[in-house]
Amino acid sequence: MKIGLTPAQQNRLIELGENADSLSVCFEDSGACNRYFQKEEEALVRKNREKLQTLLLEDRRPQLCALQEDLAAALRAKGFLQVTTPALISRKFLDRMTIDGSHPLNEQVFWVDKNTCLRPMLAPNLYDISRRLLSVSPQPLRIFEIGSCFRKESEGKSHLKEFTMLNLVEWGLEEESRVSRLKELAQITMEAARIQEYRFVEEESVVYGKGLDVVDAQGLELASTSMGPHKLDAAWKMSCTWVGLGTGLERLLMSREKAGGIHRYSKSLSYLDGACLSIR
Repeated sequence: MKIGLTPAQQNRLIELGENADSLSVCFEDSGACNRYFQKEEEALVRKNREKLQTLLLEDRRPQLCALQEDLAAALRAKGFLQVTTPALISRKFLDRMTIDGSHPLNEQVFWVDKNTCLRPMLAPNLYDISRRLLSVSPQPLRIFEIGSCFRKESEGKSHLKEFTMLNLVEWGLEEESRVSRLKELAQITMEAARIQEYRFVEEESVVYGKGLDVVDAQGLELASTSMGPHKLDAAWKMSCTWVGLGTGLERLLMSREKAGGIHRYSKSLSYLDGACLSIR
């Protein structure tokens, strides 16, 4: 009877970067199995050590940091203003986004106290700051933010409890140009992230309703888009046309680097820039 790798051996190889689909190998006996595991583990440890050496001696910054800079530079070059806003937001901001006790996203919110939470998205602050800027700025107004968001996600291979979001919005463009403009903004974003293969699909958002998602060649969602006027606008005293795009930077890296999971490029104490830190 042939045997396979133990769950502990499989988990160790996956931790080091092995593709889970390649672990269904079988052996005549436990000795052959263990020799295979040891050989694979040694090779993967060496590969991870080389990645860390490159990071230490050459790159000197994780790709997550580099991607933030690349996206910000590309958007500023296209006339967008970069802003930074608090990670703590009030309950009233979520209420304005219709995220109340009955909303599906409510269960994912990290509450600090009864009136304050860690932001699950960047949109509430961007709504508020846009309203203030539109009183002093000509249209179109283009702004974006890159920052951490927090959700009580199940820790799957494509979700994180803390993740880095880019959210951009352009206010005051012609209504008939909204869809084409969204596609232009998606192209700017994907080019800055060095992702070449992507397509648009219609999807339903729990907050904004029907919109266009950007997905990669494997169907992984890379970005979601929305447009207005929208029923949410009234709560923020907004009334002009707009388009918006949101994307998770760790997902972009997961797709670009063809990683088996999102955690390798997250803010982590187990991984650094795709390399496992548990190496001997």
